[in-house]
Amino acid sequence: MDMKESPLLALENATVHYPSSPSPALDGVDVALHSGERVCLTGDNGSGKTTLLLALIGLRPLRSGRLLHHGRTVADTRALFTLRKEAGIVFQHAEDQLFSPTVLEDVAFGPLNIGLTPPAARQRALEILESLGVAVLAERMTHTLSGGQKRMVALATALAMRPRLLILDEPTNDLDAKGRAVLEDYLPRSGLTLLVVSHDERFLDALTTRRIHLMEGRITGGSKGL
Repeated sequence: MDMKESPLLALENATVHYPSSPSPALDGVDVALHSGERVCLTGDNGSGKTTLLLALIGLRPLRSGRLLHHGRTVADTRALFTLRKEAGIVFQHAEDQLFSPTVLEDVAFGPLNIGLTPPAARQRALEILESLGVAVLAERMTHTLSGGQKRMVALATALAMRPRLLILDEPTNDLDAKGRAVLEDYLPRSGLTLLVVSHDERFLDALTTRRIHLMEGRITGGSKGL
């Protein structure tokens, strides 16, 4: 990893306000993610962690500051589309990302939308499910899955897009020991740049290499990576 290169993704002096709150959810935040890093984001509930994740992929607009992708300001729809081809996210509530009747259809949906043929999208989906040890779920109806199974399938939907950066919000929630072991093995080998929010200290120690701490919308600890 060359810290002299432009970050893969960054926020510069970013401020986010919600209409219902007198205080900013993010207050002048500077953070950068360089290719190959595995970063954890910590902070109490309400500290702004989820807002930061959403701001990094353009799902939460900034009141001030800049979102940058490879050092360039993300200022229009085309730039945002390019960013989202490289950055995937798995939300804390996995069921929010599952909407197709079967697991295989859900995982193949993204590849189909970026132009893969149905056979190619199906093959990619099956390969991702196999790599996560959940290929047996391919024909299952998504609404019948357990919480841990839904989390693994949601991860598969993100990985099927072949992102360079993956954002994970509480990825070990609902996972059993086998599922945790799969993540601890797969994610470091993937070569992906990672940003992980988790209260699971053992998982963070096993996976991540740098920490950022948020308190009341401001970075108060760790390294910004700029």
